[in-house]
Amino acid sequence: MSAPDAHPADQQPACPLAESGERLLPDELRAWMVLLAATGAVEQRMRTVVKETLDVSHDEFLILCLLAERPRTGLRMTQVADLLGRPKTRLTYQIACLQRAGLVSRRSVCGDKRGVEVALTDKARELLRETSALLAGTVRQALVDSMGTEQRAAMCALVPDVADTED
Repeated sequence: MSAPDAHPADQQPACPLAESGERLLPDELRAWMVLLAATGAVEQRMRTVVKETLDVSHDEFLILCLLAERPRTGLRMTQVADLLGRPKTRLTYQIACLQRAGLVSRRSVCGDKRGVEVALTDKARELLRETSALLAGTVRQALVDSMGTEQRAAMCALVPDVADTED
């Protein structure tokens, strides 16, 4: 029987090959798979919460988060596409949806007739401020539910603490 505070992810059945010392996957690949599983769990929960609270898609939310970390001047569309690994045509559609919702603004880049810069509006900044605690709690709970204690500790050790990186 397991301890009352034990997490189901901490009690995964052992692989017979691992017990015999023969591992099919190296530790790095196994760690990557745990990270993908945790990311998937977070994304699945966030899709629902983001749609309910912000009325945008998960992909549009990622754009808002990216722009929230940038200065008010915004970013070029090509930079947003590159940073998110999105095709430019898909991004153009998503930005148009966000613009119609009043969450981003677009403007031409001076001196570059093809360049377009996108930035958050004040409405989007306020909406993100109002919902950030709920969204952070959703991420936290998804990680708690999808990872065991040791896995979470290892993952947290990989991610720098915001307090340690700010001067």
